[in-house]
Amino acid sequence: MKTILVVDDSRIMRNIVKNHFSELHIYCSYLEASDGDEAFEILKKYNVDLILLDWNMPRLSGIDFLKKVRAIDKYAKLPIIMVTSEAARYNVIEALKTGATDYIIKPINGKLFVEKISKIFNWRKF
Repeated sequence: MKTILVVDDSRIMRNIVKNHFSELHIYCSYLEASDGDEAFEILKKYNVDLILLDWNMPRLSGIDFLKKVRAIDKYAKLPIIMVTSEAARYNVIEALKTGATDYIIKPINGKLFVEKISKIFNWRKF
């Protein structure tokens, strides 16, 4: 079973993100973190196959978490999708240049979510 790490300071948003997986009919285990620091500690302890990451969080933001993770060779190929309300073009560009695999703008469009996650899953052979 594959493991998804959902990182968002809103418990409601973490639940919404997890619920979108039911549309894919993919059974995964989920780990949750409310900020980048907590997510990094989880990442060090568990094998994670995909990270869904918010931008705006306390302590360590999503973009700073992304920079920290991408600086470690072990995580160079780990799929990380930003799922955030930061919709400005420069935010999207910054995230992709920093190493985000993809970018989803909140509120989450279910069809778009399914399309983007399916690409990752097919690529990762889930």
